[in-house]
Amino acid sequence: MQSGRVAFGRMDEVVFGKPAAAALPEQLDRLGAQRALLMVSGTLARETDEIARIRAALGPRCAAIFDAMPAHTPRAAVIAATQMARAADADVIVTIGGGSLTDGAKAVQLCLANDIRTPEAIDRLRTIGGVAPDIKPPSVRQISVPTTISAGEFSSLAGVTDETRKTKELLKHDGVMPSAVILDPAITVHTPEWLWLSTGVRAVDHCVEGMCSNEAHPYGDAQAFKGLELLSQGLPRVKADPRDLDARLACQMGAWLSMGALASGVPMGASHGIGYVLGAAFGVPHGHTSCIMLPAVMAWNKPANAERQKRVAAAMGDPDGDASVLLDALIRGLGMPRSLADAKIGAAHFDQIATAAMATPWVPRNPRRIDGPAQIREILEIAA
Repeated sequence: MQSGRVAFGRMDEVVFGKPAAAALPEQLDRLGAQRALLMVSGTLARETDEIARIRAALGPRCAAIFDAMPAHTPRAAVIAATQMARAADADVIVTIGGGSLTDGAKAVQLCLANDIRTPEAIDRLRTIGGVAPDIKPPSVRQISVPTTISAGEFSSLAGVTDETRKTKELLKHDGVMPSAVILDPAITVHTPEWLWLSTGVRAVDHCVEGMCSNEAHPYGDAQAFKGLELLSQGLPRVKADPRDLDARLACQMGAWLSMGALASGVPMGASHGIGYVLGAAFGVPHGHTSCIMLPAVMAWNKPANAERQKRVAAAMGDPDGDASVLLDALIRGLGMPRSLADAKIGAAHFDQIATAAMATPWVPRNPRRIDGPAQIREILEIAA
């Protein structure tokens, strides 16, 4: 008999289809917050009036703005944001931007609670071998307004890059899940097309690896199936018409559902594991890592989980199709990169990638057993 545990996070609510500038003051009212640190996309702040309108809506409750979070959430930037939060005496953190900002604010919450003041001290927060350290819970909560759809705001996990080791590290605590998420499709029209679509494929990756896991369960499956259905239909619609707000909201809802499996304890697989390495060591955007690796991992895994892969094909509208082929067609139709060569990564790097991927939290739980770097190389050859 299958057994398991589904832990519900500390998120209070999700608001969807409402402008962020209207929804955020209501959230601060709900929390009784008076000093908000806004962690925002620098591009959104410089090139649009969205941040200015939100700042005006918050009035004096906007205590400070941090707009310098690079991709992949490097440790140094996390510490810089933490210092700003301390200086501003922030009682809430509001993120307006993509996944790197969302993860950054989660890390800032832990740094504030545990008196972390240097990049090196983040070692005290790392989850190693799937085991999180005994650390103090956050007291400053987060509200997230995502502008991409990788959906990290719906989990209690954060990925932070150690620039010295060039590795992506996992931080984990139930308390870092945002108090609220605001899904405003209108604010996302400023997101570059490649970023929106590639992070959408990242959400597809959550759905697919969740459904195909050996540890999958009905609760996660139900959400992942519907999430994949919404994403596989909505992403091409946004590609065809970037101003289609209904399609954008469908993608946002699909991304939310994509986290059902992961947030309820279902592990991801080799696509996520190898993707960690491609991002940290080679600077490949995390959405692009899924575009490149997911079909290859599915093809390699098929001897071990063909029946589960049929569910993926069904969610994509073709129950008799091959899931890896359908995913390849979806990603190609979106104009996303489909090979390691597209990311300027060649066979000379495969040993480095394969060795590093074995140390990630997800490769050991891939549905087809991976015993060593040689099998990772087989997957990389498919993706070459």
